[in-house]
Amino acid sequence: MLGPTIIHTRCCIAGGGPAGMMLGLLLARAGVQVVVLEKHGDFLRDFRGDTVHPSTLELMHELGLLEDFLRRPHQRVSELGGQVFGERLRFADFSHLPTHARFIALMPQWEFLDFLSEHARRSENFDLRMAAEVTELIHEGGKVLGVRGTTPHGPLEVRAELTVAADGRGSRLREQAGLTVEDLGAPMDVLWMRLSRRETDPAQTAGYVGTGHLLVLLDRGSYWQCAFLIPKGGFGALLRESIEILKEQIETIAPFLSDRLGELGSWDDIKLLTVRVDRLTRWFRPGLLCIGDAAHAMSPIGGVGINLAIQDAVAAANLLAASLRKGTPSRFELAQVQLRRELPTRLTQSLQLRIQDRFISPTLSGLTRDVPALARLLETYPLLRRIPARLIGLGVRPEHIGPAFRTAPARAT
Repeated sequence: MLGPTIIHTRCCIAGGGPAGMMLGLLLARAGVQVVVLEKHGDFLRDFRGDTVHPSTLELMHELGLLEDFLRRPHQRVSELGGQVFGERLRFADFSHLPTHARFIALMPQWEFLDFLSEHARRSENFDLRMAAEVTELIHEGGKVLGVRGTTPHGPLEVRAELTVAADGRGSRLREQAGLTVEDLGAPMDVLWMRLSRRETDPAQTAGYVGTGHLLVLLDRGSYWQCAFLIPKGGFGALLRESIEILKEQIETIAPFLSDRLGELGSWDDIKLLTVRVDRLTRWFRPGLLCIGDAAHAMSPIGGVGINLAIQDAVAAANLLAASLRKGTPSRFELAQVQLRRELPTRLTQSLQLRIQDRFISPTLSGLTRDVPALARLLETYPLLRRIPARLIGLGVRPEHIGPAFRTAPARAT
């Protein structure tokens, strides 16, 4: 029996999501050999996060890719608002941000990942392996030396100076590395579904809040991508009921959808997102670094998870590329990545937890029917909407592309 295919590289990235692909692109541009392993055969999975915030769009501008990026199919959201207990309110206005793109781009994640991979492949330093599932870390002398995995062509072994776990909130690698996870809790899960969009529908992405129910509609052009919040662990009880119960709940808070709820034929048309909010107490060990959801799973509030993951990738590239060109980053250098990104993570999660505790949990439990005072304030004073827009759109400590990554090296022919 043939042994595994063995690859030697400077950096091995487990996970071809937003964090992994962005880091791979940047490192390859900086002259670092990088292998990205993505367990799926393509990027075509529905109901993944697809809110590309102004902070990420600004990174695209700094890479010289923004104009090309915005040619991909997307919708633009310059203002966030919704209907809260029957009142129309506006919460955030992105039109005044100090960025080149003052809006959220709603783009299917497969388009985003395909765009990053297309540009990364232009560098001879970049190697993307699809349908390559990482199964275990390679340890030796207390240090991570790479990973083992499986592919349609047989077993694979990648030896690297640095392994990056960008394999999501259920990260296998962080578990194998024995890194401690702090569970911060979440009172809700999310049901994702599609409903067709009509010309007579409201013009933009919005939230709908009623007693015991919360619904977010994301404008995907020809259809709404719908996120219906339910109490944590409540999906099992719903499954024992008729799907008509769910349709009635949706119709209660968004009556204009009633003429197309028949598109939800069965529970097979519903996808469950189990919400987790957690973070590692330490993001690294010798030879290994965790970024994105593998380091900190975010609440879906604000749709900021993808963008924080990308900020992690940019920080990691800025701090580690020079040492990766020469050899193995030190523990101190890996710690610098966590040091730079931990404060934004903690502050963002703290704000999300506050919203969960003060608004989402009481609403889902039916304990409140009052419009929050802050929401009324934001509607009354438009200037104040710039504050949540900055927190959502740019976040805490936005990263910027370093000079070493702004020019794409040509692939040898």
